[in-house]
Amino acid sequence: MPYVDRQNRICGFLDIEENESSGKFLRRYFILDTQQGSLLWFMDNPQNLPECAGKVGFLKLTYISKVSDATKLRPKAEFCFVVNAGMRKFYLQANDQQDLVDWIGVLNNATKITVPKSGEGQTPAHIESPQEGLAAGKSVSYKTEIIGGVPITTATQEQEENQRPYFLSTGVQDHSAIKAGYCVKQGALMKNWKRRYFLLEENAVSYFKSDLDREPLRVIPLKEVHKVQECKQRDLMMRDNLFEMGTSSRTFYIQANSPEDMHSWIKAISGAIVAQRCPGCSAYP
Repeated sequence: MPYVDRQNRICGFLDIEENESSGKFLRRYFILDTQQGSLLWFMDNPQNLPECAGKVGFLKLTYISKVSDATKLRPKAEFCFVVNAGMRKFYLQANDQQDLVDWIGVLNNATKITVPKSGEGQTPAHIESPQEGLAAGKSVSYKTEIIGGVPITTATQEQEENQRPYFLSTGVQDHSAIKAGYCVKQGALMKNWKRRYFLLEENAVSYFKSDLDREPLRVIPLKEVHKVQECKQRDLMMRDNLFEMGTSSRTFYIQANSPEDMHSWIKAISGAIVAQRCPGCSAYP
């Protein structure tokens, strides 16, 4: 559910389709800052990120014309809603039905009092790459076009390939994923907990340091997984939304973002295992 932080901003986790029409949703931490007139999103709660990690993207509230339920437009994306901004539609997934209603409400309320200024040379939606955040001051050339009466500023074609927000050509998102997203896992030796980007594919579960990395930290073949279930020791570990994935050599303890996310991971991994061992079979009646 969205909540109000100490700076009176609306915050919470949502999944966003950053690459338009890709059907791939990525977990992001959103901040609705009405003082700045922006909807910003980050890889995680900024409090959990290093100081050098900036926002992944932002959307000016002045360019949002409407926010509405999109479950009928995207029937395969549960609790989906759409943000209409200029020539672009941003599809997002809430955590549950109430979360969906709450986000649509706060976004529509935040945009009611904002009107685009004529001649305002702002990009309706801009998504920063980590390179932009870490290498501020780097010279980048841009071009401005008038599209549908709205000034649109974009990087020139030469720069555009290196300024893409989600790095689809080089990152984890290249893979054909059954499910992907951030979770927190326990280390094997130090038993500390670290946030990792998990990717479930047809034959394996992999995890990466971030969704921008190409090489996984580890690949766990599904043929080696003999159980995946909600963790019975979660109270002892003092971790909510905890599930375990057991192999012959190790049990992986993984914390999801919510109870719904935990059950979604268990269901997805179990289904992939059944599909691998019994092609054509269904994991669920």
